Amino acid sequence: MSDKYKHTPVLLKEAIDLLDLKLAGTYVDCTLGGGGHTEGIKLQSPAAKVIGIDTDYEAILATKTKLSRFENLEIINDNFKNIKNIIKKPVDGILFDLGISSHQIDEPSRGFSLQKDGPLDMRMDRSQRLNAKEIVNNFNQDKLEKIFREFGEERFAHRIAKAILRKRKTEEINTTLELKKIVEKAIPFWRKRESVTRIFQALRIAVNDELDNLRSALSDAIELLKPSGRIVVISYHSLEDRIVKHTFRQAGEAGRLKILTKKPLLPSTREISSNPRAKSAKLRAAEKI
Repeated sequence: MSDKYKHTPVLLKEAIDLLDLKLAGTYVDCTLGGGGHTEGIKLQSPAAKVIGIDTDYEAILATKTKLSRFENLEIINDNFKNIKNIIKKPVDGILFDLGISSHQIDEPSRGFSLQKDGPLDMRMDRSQRLNAKEIVNNFNQDKLEKIFREFGEERFAHRIAKAILRKRKTEEINTTLELKKIVEKAIPFWRKRESVTRIFQALRIAVNDELDNLRSALSDAIELLKPSGRIVVISYHSLEDRIVKHTFRQAGEAGRLKILTKKPLLPSTREISSNPRAKSAKLRAAEKI
């Protein structure tokens, strides 16, 4: 695998333990990324079949090389929102790791980084048309404010949207650091880092339609599980975790799922120390009834 696409899987042991791997079971990794969780499944249960899905073509190319030594592994370049069309037979376990990969964060050309200048992109699937530059430069103030408030839970959404429109009157906003400077100038000093992070999160969610995709994929994934099959979801912010919690609760009340994690599992202090990007992770798991 290319060194630039190395990614440390979060809550690896906990996720695999909760999948309760069967000797020759079939498992779906809906967010293949750098392949860390899929590799963990194959190492622990070599006879298991794993179907890895990722919408990021760069991840697919890199991870195919990394995992080429494993048999009974199928890798598919698609969005997990299409899981019902991808998976034709019931499976023993399904995993979602909703975080963006270290490569996506660290590679300036992807447009996710707060620290390195790059184009305002933020597309997971680089073949799609909508990107962050389109939103920032062409959406009206009300739409921008709604994105920042709903997807970033940003208290200064109105002020930031107004500042973006003011800047747009004089020049196009093209790069991540240009946007970062606009956000920082629009808000109080003590909120700068938090607000910039929230605005970038909001734009990423809007570009990739992440929350609607998650809602539909979770519902379809539950339907695709065999009886006693497991679903494990690792989320990284409250909007994702809320959807997972609500979906599991609804399915539990309907008698379709048994919730295995009354409270989400969190990374240990040791894991956070070795992988700081794991800090916000929350893992929830359930079993098909």
